[in-house]
Amino acid sequence: MKKVYIETLGCQMNKSDAERMYGMLEHLDYTQTEEPREADMLVINTCSIRQLSEDKAYSQIGVWGKWKKSRPDLKIVFAGCVAQQAGEKLFRRAPYVDLVLGTQRLYELPELVKRIENGERVVSVEEKPYKENSTQIKRVKGVNAWIPIMEGCNNFCTYCIVPYTRGRERSRAPELIINEVKKALEEGFKEITLLGQNVDSYGKDLEPHQNLSWLLRQINSLDGKFRIRFVTSYPTDITEELINTVIELDKVCEYFHIPMQSGDDYILKKMNRRYDYATYKQICDNIRSRIPDVTITSDFIAGFPGETEEQFQNTLKAMSELELDYSNTAAYSPREKTVAAKWVDLYVPEDVKTERLARLNEHNRACCLKSNQKYVGREMEVLVEKFEEDKNIITGRTRNNKIVHIPCEKDLTGEFVNVTITSARTWYLRGEIIN
Repeated sequence: MKKVYIETLGCQMNKSDAERMYGMLEHLDYTQTEEPREADMLVINTCSIRQLSEDKAYSQIGVWGKWKKSRPDLKIVFAGCVAQQAGEKLFRRAPYVDLVLGTQRLYELPELVKRIENGERVVSVEEKPYKENSTQIKRVKGVNAWIPIMEGCNNFCTYCIVPYTRGRERSRAPELIINEVKKALEEGFKEITLLGQNVDSYGKDLEPHQNLSWLLRQINSLDGKFRIRFVTSYPTDITEELINTVIELDKVCEYFHIPMQSGDDYILKKMNRRYDYATYKQICDNIRSRIPDVTITSDFIAGFPGETEEQFQNTLKAMSELELDYSNTAAYSPREKTVAAKWVDLYVPEDVKTERLARLNEHNRACCLKSNQKYVGREMEVLVEKFEEDKNIITGRTRNNKIVHIPCEKDLTGEFVNVTITSARTWYLRGEIIN
């Protein structure tokens, strides 16, 4: 069999796409390798959310292009969000690439591979999604199965490239999702994470209309002990029905990821976010008042065009007042085609952005430690994800997504264990198994 190596950059949606690629390529007699130099086909699955990720993708294929000089039969595939943006221009920049595969043409991969194997160079970045098929998925062995339920975004936040790379919101058919969940459970996965850029919008485009709460109920009714999570939620799309569903369903975890992006009302408006600080706080307060021990995580951007020091201070203040358990942070990165990228005269200097990001990260660390300290002395259920034999440590997560390190001399990966939390660190808890 021929060998294929896929390097995936970016989000869990990209990792899920890579698992689908491996499954499709297996039907074409390709087997997965972890050694890129051994591969007959190299695939870079790209992310364009920030310039750094895009630069990394081009740097990697530059290396592969040099390998191809001595191995002319080597096939190179450039896939994902950067591919969707670049299209045919990529061939001029990287003439050694054989296939440019856009985000919405994933399921066309088998046909396209046959073409490049016959010597063609192909670009497929049409915005019309290629119809999904029932291709076998080759999942990375583990505990958590990442399952996309929808793709795309209709919000057009002024900083975000997603609507241009992933297209408009499209929900997957519920029967495809449920069958995929069943298969993952049969394969031994113990946690199902439902993915979407705006997961709360699931089902709005289906006939008949369904929603995320309905889908959660269908999955929760499946036999077996397992957990269910969902990411990412747009703040104002979180309904009372969804909160009630999380409360009522025993397998759905007490965890919400709700990106805020800024704590300042003016900046939120310039970002084209459909809420202000008070609205976001009301959403968080409502969830916390009704779901004990819920974890709420967020995303923030430092140095958005035009952001003043006072406005940045409002973000730090919001992070504390909202008692956020963890936040993903980044400095603003201009993205081609987005509205904010055109506001060049408002760009915050790089050194200021870097300094603000450092303060944001320091604030985040303080919030994380404060959150973790609440659980010292508590008994919690942990799903074990890995075993470090050389350290005699097992690591897993609580229902509310807290990482826990536990002394243990045997591998309990995939098992649920009850532990007492003995101490807290910034990024994790320590615990001991209750015998």
